[in-house]
Amino acid sequence: MNCGSIFDLAKKKQEVANFEQQTQNPNFWNDRDKAQDILKKINARKYWIDEWDKLSRQMDDIDILIELAEEEDDPEIESEIEKNLDKLNSELEELEFKNMLGEPDDRKSAIFTIHPGAGGTESQDWAQMLMRMYLRWIERNGFNKQILDFQHGDEAGIKSVTIEVTGDYAYGYLKAEAGIHRLVRLSPFDFNNRRHTSFASVFVYPEVDDDIEININQADIRVDTYRASGAGGQHVNKTSSAVRITHIPTGIVVQCQSERSQHMNRESAMKVLMSRLYQLKKEEELAKLDKIEKDKKEIGWGHQIRSYIFHPYNLVKDHRTGNETSNTSAVMDGELNDFIKAYLMGKVDSKHKRSQTDRRAHA
Repeated sequence: MNCGSIFDLAKKKQEVANFEQQTQNPNFWNDRDKAQDILKKINARKYWIDEWDKLSRQMDDIDILIELAEEEDDPEIESEIEKNLDKLNSELEELEFKNMLGEPDDRKSAIFTIHPGAGGTESQDWAQMLMRMYLRWIERNGFNKQILDFQHGDEAGIKSVTIEVTGDYAYGYLKAEAGIHRLVRLSPFDFNNRRHTSFASVFVYPEVDDDIEININQADIRVDTYRASGAGGQHVNKTSSAVRITHIPTGIVVQCQSERSQHMNRESAMKVLMSRLYQLKKEEELAKLDKIEKDKKEIGWGHQIRSYIFHPYNLVKDHRTGNETSNTSAVMDGELNDFIKAYLMGKVDSKHKRSQTDRRAHA
């Protein structure tokens, strides 16, 4: 494998050496913010160096197996070589894809929320189906998760859920899923077993790092406490440990009830609020949206990014890319990467084309 140049490894190694030399300066920690920024840059570059080294070691192991197979003519060794090569190619493709995710927030963890559209039990059940799908995707892709808030539906499903997804590039991947998701199926809640269409919305926010300053004036927030909901019986929370925070200037409302302690729930709710305010600030600065809360489209017809059809045939189709599959059960079990990558690759291609057009315009 001689494609290490794709990741600019030589440049990254030189930059690490230069940054590490700066850390040896006796006055390095005099400017704490600058010092932490340098350490973060070192870790970011070491990530790529370490990942490439891991792939290189795998290739060395495969070379040894190839030599052994040539000497012994053993079919089992050849089978192991084929399996290891498939694994290596898959990991290399994944690393190339991460290299493509070059936006400043792409490597961050994510705050992920799901809300049902109009339609009562039908859409609330669909929102819970989406939650299960994403939890399976999180598990399949090696991320960690914590459910910060979970609101039960009136009869079935959920009214809302907020999930913290932690791990490198969680936001980079999940930002592709933000939008409205449409379900068509024979309703299990309809006595006449008629076909119903349901909608649910997904919102994704980058988790705010410690080095990003989001100043929240305490006078601008209202904090309410209430009893956390549960399944009933002995597990019902008898203290007001759940926390709801309203940011008055923007109207953003966040809540958390996953922890037993009111203090911990408040901390988690503030984390979600900071992420949403950061996303709002980003979009205002980029002039893409006026305000994220004012731009939420109606959760209904004409706005969906993806359709999941279970009747009269099986089909999942992404309306942004045209990607589709008839294997609906696999998608609902968390196999989403083909959709995610197709959308993100399309965004990168569009950005590249715009960049080329801009360069030609300036020429």
